[in-house]
This record gives sequence, C-alpha cells and structure tokens, in this order.
Amino acid sequence: MPNIDNETFYKSAIKKHGQSAQGLNWNSQIHQVLRFDQLIKLLPKELNNFTLTDVGCGFGDFYNYIDTKPKKYIGVDILEDMIKIAKQNTDQEIYQNNIIENQPPVSDYIICSGALNILTRFETTMFIRNCYASAKNGFIFNCLYGDKQSDVFNYLDQKFLDQIAQSLKVKKIEYIKNYIPNDITIGFFR
Repeated sequence: MPNIDNETFYKSAIKKHGQSAQGLNWNSQIHQVLRFDQLIKLLPKELNNFTLTDVGCGFGDFYNYIDTKPKKYIGVDILEDMIKIAKQNTDQEIYQNNIIENQPPVSDYIICSGALNILTRFETTMFIRNCYASAKNGFIFNCLYGDKQSDVFNYLDQKFLDQIAQSLKVKKIEYIKNYIPNDITIGFFR
C-alpha cells in the first residue's frame, strides 16, 4: 500500500521533466492523452452547457485538451506549484484544496485523472466520497487497476470500486478498460 509524500513525488518530477506529462509523473504524453480520451467518452458531448471541476488538475492540461469548453471550469490541486502553472495555462479559476479532507466546489461534473495513483485505500475512499458528494450529475475518474501490490502506486480492483459505489448509492456505473494495461476509467453517475 503506498505511503508517498505527494509534494515530494510531484516536485521531483517537475524538477526533472519540467512542465510536461512526465512532470506530472505520467509515463508519457500518449498515456496522458489516452486517459483524457476515456474521460471525454463519459462526459456529455455538449459540455458547454455544464460546469466542470477538474480535481488534481496539475498544469491544467485537460482544460487545454478538450475542444468544447464547459460553461464554467474550476481546477483544484493540492500543490501550490501546480496551481500557479494551471492559472497561467488556462486563465481559469484554480483553487488549492485537499480533497481527502474537503469537498471540491459543486459542479455538474467532476473529473479526476491520475490523482488517486499514490493514495492509500482509505485516502482513495475519502477522495471519491468527497468528489461524488459535490457532483450534481457524476464523478468521472481514472486509476490504476488490478491486484498488484506496490510501495508507490495504488492499484484498485473492481470489487473495491463496486463497494465504494454501493456505499454511495451510485445509480449508474460505467467502466472503460483495455486502453492502457492496468488502468481503468470509471463514471459514478446520479
């Protein structure tokens, strides 16, 4: 089970790789884009009619990647360095918040790409609960998938994800698999 210092994990990557997908500890820009594409599949096509909060927004890459901009976009990250860069890159509202402890701003949809990968299972549960509580229509996220044990990364299995969904009384769950080994995208919808 991971027990990694979030700030050290990301600051060292930024120092080594700069403002890039690898600077966010993605394997590559291709993997980052593949994950973004799965999130987009679960969002409404007419995103401009909805508000969107991007939790763990990093450099604001998702906002800049999507073609149709939401009615309102809010980025949330725990790291001050990310917030400064995301504000410059997106010219949108970007807030500092620890989602394990606090709910993000209420939005029609809340997304998260990669922020669960170094959390413990307890932290993951609290993170998902807080995001779902603030999502009017749904919380869409990706995570590492499977039963691997790692000292760094958090792999989640379907049983664990289904248990969280059941405890939250999620009305509809959508899973997307097989786009990257050991990765899954999930939609928890109201």
